Amino acid sequence: MKLLVAGDARVDAGKTTFAAGLLASIGDAVGFKPRAGNDYWYDHDDVVAALANGRLYGKDVATLAAAAETELSEERLNPVHRLWRPTPGRTGLLGESGRTFLVDRVSTADGPLFVVNGNVEREGLLPDLLTESLPLGRAQRVETVEQFNGVMADRYLPAFERVTDRIAATNPVVVESYGDIALPVDGIDFDAVAVVGPTRARIYDGSRYQKAREVASGSAREGQLEERVGSVVEMIDPLSSHDLHALASQERTDPAQVATEYEPIYEALRSAALE
Repeated sequence: MKLLVAGDARVDAGKTTFAAGLLASIGDAVGFKPRAGNDYWYDHDDVVAALANGRLYGKDVATLAAAAETELSEERLNPVHRLWRPTPGRTGLLGESGRTFLVDRVSTADGPLFVVNGNVEREGLLPDLLTESLPLGRAQRVETVEQFNGVMADRYLPAFERVTDRIAATNPVVVESYGDIALPVDGIDFDAVAVVGPTRARIYDGSRYQKAREVASGSAREGQLEERVGSVVEMIDPLSSHDLHALASQERTDPAQVATEYEPIYEALRSAALE
C-alpha cells in the first residue's frame, strides 16, 4: 500500500501532522519526504539542532522518522533538503521572492553533498554557524541558474532516482509532498492520495489523481515535479471529503493522539487504497 499526502496550501497545510498520525495509525509503514526545506531565520531552533550533529535536515522528516520508528536516517528518507534565508526586497538566485537558498544537502551514494549559493557567500550572507558546522570547504558552489541546473542533472536527479527505488521497495509507505506540489517524486503508483489543508482533508483514487496530474502538466514528462495541487484536483472529484478539527499543540506533537483523533479519515484513506 502506497499513500501520498499532499497539501492544498503552500505553508501550514498540516501535511506533516496528518502524515505522522497516518504512520502511527498504520503501525508498520515508513514515511518519506523526498524534498524538504526550512529557513535559517524562521526555523532557527530546528536548524541549530541538526547542525549540532554536523547534519542538515528539517523537523518534518524528523517527525516522520520518529512516527515510523524506522532505522533509516533522515537523509535517506529526505534526499534533498534546502536551507533558506530571508532577503527582503530581493529576488533569490532561483527566482525566489524575498528569500534565497543558502545551502542544499543532497544525499548521494557516497554520503551528503552540500551545494552552496556562491552569491550569498560572496556577499557575506552565509551564517558562520553553517561554515563551522558543515564541511562546506568541499561543497559545490553555484552562482547562476545554468550552474545550478548542471548540478541538478548530475547529482540531484540520481538522488531522486534512489529514493524512488527505496519507496518502490517499501510497503506500506507514506510519502509526504512539499508545499502545494502535487507529486514530489515520479515513478511511484500511489494507491490513494490525501490532500490536506486547514480544516479539511480530501481523499482521491491514486490512479485518477496521477492521470489528472499528467493532464495538468501537458504530458507525462513535462512539469513532473512542480505541478500544483490546485490544478490537479480541479479536474477530479474526491472519493470523500472530511472535516479536520483543530488539535492542541500537545496533540499535534504526538502521532498516536493524532491517529486517534483522525482515525475515521485514515480508515477511509486505507479503504480507498484497497479498492
